[in-house]
Amino acid sequence: MQSWLLAADRLSAAVGKLFGWCILLLTFVICYEVVLRYYFRAPTTWAFDVSYMLYGTLFMCAGAYTLSRNGHVRADFLYRAMPVRWQGLADLSLYLMFYFPAMIALVWFGWDFFRISLFQNERSAFSPVGPFVWPFKFVIPAVGVLMLIQGAAETMRCILAFRDGVWPPRLSDVEEMEVLAMQRAAEIHAGGEATGAKAATP
Repeated sequence: MQSWLLAADRLSAAVGKLFGWCILLLTFVICYEVVLRYYFRAPTTWAFDVSYMLYGTLFMCAGAYTLSRNGHVRADFLYRAMPVRWQGLADLSLYLMFYFPAMIALVWFGWDFFRISLFQNERSAFSPVGPFVWPFKFVIPAVGVLMLIQGAAETMRCILAFRDGVWPPRLSDVEEMEVLAMQRAAEIHAGGEATGAKAATP
């Protein structure tokens, strides 16, 4: 079971890291447009379309990766105080009531959205070049499927946490600065207590 959970994490991470390169492309496109527009008085006819497509793709493809790292923002001041079993039960309830219906709707309506765009060979109406829009719209159902896969892994983690009272391990490659700062503060605090204990010893 754990190998399946980590495989889902690896899939989400691979997709997230691959499309993370969109940020470099987006930066290049914006800088190129700014230079041409303000220094050469020759704005491009495609930068706007390319920029919103790159940003939308980057934003959506990071969703499953962020979920696999438990990195989505949550109002967890009460959640953190709960025992692990109750955390698992709370997460499981929310996944079943809200997450999966929303992701199934994303795949269902997103596929229809993409299919209509493909049959119409839809182009953007925001610029004279009018690049094809349907490849960008395909990202919607594709990301929905990826989110369902990662959601299934997270649901199984909730079940295991409720059963065992311990959260199963997950892949991790980054730490929030808040976590690192708290760890460093704990080390400094422990070092200060040890120094004080030595000083107090006669």
